[in-house]
Amino acid sequence: MQAQEGAAALVMEQPVVDTEAMMAEAAPGDALLPVLLPNVGGEVEIDGTDVARSDEVRGLLAAIRRLETIVEEETVALSTGKKIDFDEFSARKSRSMLEFVRLMRARMHLGNEVEITDEIQRLREKLERNRSILEMHYDAVREVASIIVKAIKDAESDGTYTGRAAQDGK
Repeated sequence: MQAQEGAAALVMEQPVVDTEAMMAEAAPGDALLPVLLPNVGGEVEIDGTDVARSDEVRGLLAAIRRLETIVEEETVALSTGKKIDFDEFSARKSRSMLEFVRLMRARMHLGNEVEITDEIQRLREKLERNRSILEMHYDAVREVASIIVKAIKDAESDGTYTGRAAQDGK
């Protein structure tokens, strides 16, 4: 019923067209079809579903961009060697990911939006770069830890339990 009223309102706002003048200009034998002309002087009526959909898109894009910003901050900090609080970044990323996942589940129908797809792809690339740098730092920490553990064991050992082969250098 509302759709019919909205359509009737749009039709009522259409300018009057002089069909006799059009008929005089048309070549004999040309068929003329009724045409709805846009209401140039009037206000554009926006469908409520379009507004809601654009709000959903904006909300989802904002969540993606917040997550992207956090990931980029951490990546830059790791790349430049700045001291960072891993617990803080982990908590911020977790909260932002939770928000993103919840919004995506609630708005699965927005998965076909080109802008959202592009933003998710860019986020994926930033997450991959972040993972790579985190992995490199993790490997470095593991290597330093193993050197420290070996140094502690060597310092604590007096050779009593190492056996004759280790003392001979074999």
